[in-house]
Amino acid sequence: MNALSALWNFAEAEVVGADLQPCRRAHQNLDSRSKLEGDRGFEGKEGGKKMRLGLVTYNIAKDWDLETLLQVCETVGIEGVELRTTHRHGVEPTLSAEERQRVRQRFEQTKVKLVGLGTTCEFHSPNRDELQRQIETAKQFIVLAHDVGAVGVKVRPNALPEGVPREKTIRQIGEALRELGDFATGFGIAVWLEVHGRGTSDLGVIQAIMEVAHHPQVGVCWNSNREDVVDGSVKANFEKVRQWVRHAHINELWREDYPWRELFGLLREANYEGWTMAEIPESPDAVRLLRYYRALWRELTRP
Repeated sequence: MNALSALWNFAEAEVVGADLQPCRRAHQNLDSRSKLEGDRGFEGKEGGKKMRLGLVTYNIAKDWDLETLLQVCETVGIEGVELRTTHRHGVEPTLSAEERQRVRQRFEQTKVKLVGLGTTCEFHSPNRDELQRQIETAKQFIVLAHDVGAVGVKVRPNALPEGVPREKTIRQIGEALRELGDFATGFGIAVWLEVHGRGTSDLGVIQAIMEVAHHPQVGVCWNSNREDVVDGSVKANFEKVRQWVRHAHINELWREDYPWRELFGLLREANYEGWTMAEIPESPDAVRLLRYYRALWRELTRP
C-alpha cells in the first residue's frame, strides 16, 4: 500500500491543465499486449460480487470526443463511462434519432459500458416555471438515455434557497424526483440523485428527500464529499442513505483524509454491485494517470 501511495502521489503531481495531444500520443504508442491486459475487469472475491471502475468525463475527459474517450478507457481498463452534459462527447438531447442510434451502435462495439448521462438538472428553485423547466429537461435526458443505451441519468439538488422553509424545499425536490421516477419507469432508466449542493450535500437532507421521493426507480449517487467524514469515518452518514445507494462518484484516492477502504467495505456490505465512477481533474498525461488510478482503486477495493 505504501508503494502504491507513493506512485499515486507522483502521478497526482502532474495534474495541471488538459492537453489532449499528449493523451492521444500516449494511446497511440501503447502496444497490443498492454491494451489487452488493460481490458480485463476486476472481480471482487466476496460472494462473487463485482464492483466496477468507471470514469466521469468531468473533468479529465471533458475535451475528448467520443472515440478518444472509448479508446483511452479500453487501453487502461476503465469499464464504463458517465457522459457529463456540455462536454465534447456531444451526447445531448439535441441529437437526432439517427445520431442516437449511431451512439448506441458505437457502444455495442466496445467493452466500455455507457453507464449514465450526467445532467445539471436541479429541483430546488422556488420559481415554479424554472422548476418545471428543469423537470422537463431531465425527462429529455431520460429519453436520450433510453435511446443511446445508458443505464441511468444523474440529477442533483444544488441548494436550500434562503427565505424558503427547509422542509418545503425538501418536499419539492422529493416530489420532482417521484415524477421523474414515474416517467423513467416507462423507459427502463434509473434516476440517481447526486449528493451535492450547499446544504443539500448533508446526508440527513438527502435522506429526507429520498423518503419523500419513495420511488423504486430513484436512487442516490454517493459523491464522496469531505463533509461525509465524521471523526475519520463515513459509516454514520452512509447508513442514512445505504438503502438507496445505486451509483457512486469517487475522486482523489490518494487523499488520506477520506476513508476510501471503509467506503468500499461499506458498499460491499450493502451488496453493492454497481459502479464507482472516477471524477478527477484534467491531466496532460491522462493515460498514465488513469493507469495509476486503476491500480490504486484495485488495491483499495480488495476485501
